[in-house]
Amino acid sequence: MVRSAEGAGVDDGVDSGAGWHASGIDEVQARLGASDAGLSAPEAAERLRRWGPNQLEPRPPVSAWTILVAQFRSVVVLLLVLAAVGAFLLGDRLESAAIVAVLLVNTAIGFPVELRARRAMEALLQHQVHEATVIREGRPRRIPATGLVPGDLIEVAEGEAVPADARLVDSAGVRTTEAALTGESVPVEKSAEATAEPDTPLAERANMIHAGTAVAVGTARALVVATGMNTELGRIGRLIESVADEETPLERRLDALGARLVRATLGVAVALAGVGILRGFDPLLMVEMGIALAIAAVPEGLPVVATIALAIGLRRMARRNASVRRPSSVEALGSTTVVCTDKTGTLTAGEMTATVVVTAGAEVAVTGTGYDTEGALELEGTPIDPRAVPGMAALLLGAALTARVRIEPDGEVIGDPTDAALLVLARKGGAAGDDLLVRQPLLGEIPFTSESRLSASLHGRESDGARDAAVAWIKGAPGAVLARCTALVGANGLEPLDDARRASLEARNDALAAEGLRVIALARAEGVDPASARDAAHLPKTATFLGLVGILDPPAEGVAETIATLRTAGIRVVMITGDQAPTAAAIARQLGLEVGDPLNGRDLAALDESALRDAVARTAIFSRTSPADKLRVVEALRHSGEIVAVLGDGVNDAAALKQADVGVAMGIRGTDVAKEVADVVLRDDRFRTIGAAVEEGRVIFENIRKFVFYLFSCNVAEVLVVAGGSLAGLPLPLLPLQILWLNLVTDTFPALALAIEPGDPGVMKRRPRPPEAAILSRRFVGTLLFYAALITAVTLGVFLWGLRTGPLDRAVTLAFATLAFAQLFHLGTARARTPVLRPARAFANRWALGAVALVVGLQGLAIYWPPLASMLGTVPLSAPDAATAVGLAMVPAAVGQVIRLRPTSPRRTSA
Repeated sequence: MVRSAEGAGVDDGVDSGAGWHASGIDEVQARLGASDAGLSAPEAAERLRRWGPNQLEPRPPVSAWTILVAQFRSVVVLLLVLAAVGAFLLGDRLESAAIVAVLLVNTAIGFPVELRARRAMEALLQHQVHEATVIREGRPRRIPATGLVPGDLIEVAEGEAVPADARLVDSAGVRTTEAALTGESVPVEKSAEATAEPDTPLAERANMIHAGTAVAVGTARALVVATGMNTELGRIGRLIESVADEETPLERRLDALGARLVRATLGVAVALAGVGILRGFDPLLMVEMGIALAIAAVPEGLPVVATIALAIGLRRMARRNASVRRPSSVEALGSTTVVCTDKTGTLTAGEMTATVVVTAGAEVAVTGTGYDTEGALELEGTPIDPRAVPGMAALLLGAALTARVRIEPDGEVIGDPTDAALLVLARKGGAAGDDLLVRQPLLGEIPFTSESRLSASLHGRESDGARDAAVAWIKGAPGAVLARCTALVGANGLEPLDDARRASLEARNDALAAEGLRVIALARAEGVDPASARDAAHLPKTATFLGLVGILDPPAEGVAETIATLRTAGIRVVMITGDQAPTAAAIARQLGLEVGDPLNGRDLAALDESALRDAVARTAIFSRTSPADKLRVVEALRHSGEIVAVLGDGVNDAAALKQADVGVAMGIRGTDVAKEVADVVLRDDRFRTIGAAVEEGRVIFENIRKFVFYLFSCNVAEVLVVAGGSLAGLPLPLLPLQILWLNLVTDTFPALALAIEPGDPGVMKRRPRPPEAAILSRRFVGTLLFYAALITAVTLGVFLWGLRTGPLDRAVTLAFATLAFAQLFHLGTARARTPVLRPARAFANRWALGAVALVVGLQGLAIYWPPLASMLGTVPLSAPDAATAVGLAMVPAAVGQVIRLRPTSPRRTSA
């Protein structure tokens, strides 16, 4: 971490925010105590000792112990701990041991799942060790980048990562890729000139280069002004650390459920004990019964099933190329109401693509995206031969000859992505053969400068390859190129570039730029002396204009369809980008987003928190945003009651990713910092995986509601059966071990099957759940109590019949069997909003069928296998008795299926 340079004659405020971009180079050198020869070795060593290495302070990894302890923080788990202790104190050691076993199973499942997710993320975060070229005592040398200090003079070249924040001293056509830091989609032109305004946004500081970016083209010398945590990268790190970790919506809902469960169980214990005492029963006995019934009311299987449901979601997401760091975040995606997304590399392909070519007589569309040469040139939707369009063949040749770039077989671009787009355009038109430079050898180059705003590639003529005169193929900003042209290629060959045609081309350039395209102009000049042509001043002003090329980072595959799916699901998509507003608006229109009135970083700075909350409710595009701006937008959305998912890949997205309810980073092009703070990492970088994740999250929450509905219906029915019988003065309809058997066997296995239930077909056609909605809504509780009452009624009915027609142990066994099968058949009611008897639905979940078969078998053993029957206190039932129990047990399920026959609203939320 950078500290003050006491005694070194250096500005104490050495950091990237000290206004270096607004100072002249002499002033910067004076403040840094630097010189043209660089630092001496002793001085560099002293500064390194005082200020520390040039590296970010790593976040300590989450320990296995912390992950283990976190498994016991749930209110439901704590309630089970209390239930185990209560059962032990009452002398029911078997039930206490069974509950402890459940807790251990939950931990055994949850701990490895989360630990594996954490360790998988750590594997993704391996940092490369970079070296830097530094001038020390007048000589260049390569040193580890961690050894750089403020005041060092460094050299950077094409393809290298920038090792620290630095002020340019001189620059030869340098452009840097800053998408990861600022969101800028195209390489940024740099120059050593001072920037006049101290408050110039980071993305517009043309005389600064920053750690976390890379040199796309050119070379430069620069003075290091900030290292380590004082770089812009380090500032973002501090911003990330300022964001506190918070619970996911599922964790909040389960804790709220646990709190309600605590109140309910205490209410059961107090109410039953109080009523029994008032009726004259032994007070100690009634207190014990109240506690026992409260323990019976606790759904022991809930934490296990919830953990398994999330683990299953984790596996499903892994199959869909998503690595989940925090299991509960899978469900959080299903709760999302707003998706905030970066543009470059997230909504777009991150690959510059030529999409349109304008010549003197035609406007040609270019198909295909990215750096794949699949695509064609089309005129009014019909593929064309480039030679059929006047000037097109020459333009394609110029695009190939001026592109200083290499595209590797795996698609990696070595050089300027804009040049890559031109090279791919030339290849699509057949003008970039392997022998091109043999036929037209390179004789010289004129580099791009911020003053000339163009570059040129000098080549020998195709006919004789003479070296005394060359053809200059010119590429640059349309205004700068047009200023050097006097002719163009028209239908009749070379034609004068008169004022009308010049104005028409300038207007078309403006229109393309307004659509968010980067426009490159190409021209050709004859008779240039390659020996003397060193800069743009040596180019003739009689060049022939060839055309304009519109280049765009196009929408990624499947993004528009995913946005439409999210819109159908009631989820709003908001673009937050560091790129310019016209570019952002152009992409938004292509993707079907409502453009509206975009806000930029300056607009956001002028808004107080109240005004910002109003703005985020109606604005879908935020451009030229800083990391702090992105964080403010996400905070405003959350304070407005939204559940926010944030997608990003850059360092500039990291704070917003951490602040969101669920952060999603890109795994391929995403930066280490973004992946470290995210909850989910998309290994394939595909935006459409988010649509799958939202759907998966909704299915998981629906399944959680299903097994909560199932477990609570069954547990409430057990309490009502025992309480109803006791308060009516009847013998106990169920024995304590029978209740434990029902809780741990009959309830749990079907509930586990519900965790794997396929989603309803209309899950992505429903509006998101209200952020404040609890798992146990009033309607949900009412439905649950209705079915619990039906199960209670048939169980007590068969118990009364059994008492009248036979001994008590037969009546208890009838009640036990009826309750067990009623709960099992209740699985069909819990599985779907529609009738489950349809074959397609009945067999959709083979685990549910397996659970039914397993429980039927276990229940048969509980009644007919003497060792188990003796322990549980059951007796064998005759065939008519068994048929009576099974027949009555079907009644609640039959009622449920009849109710399911009614038309169901897509927005209906009952189980």
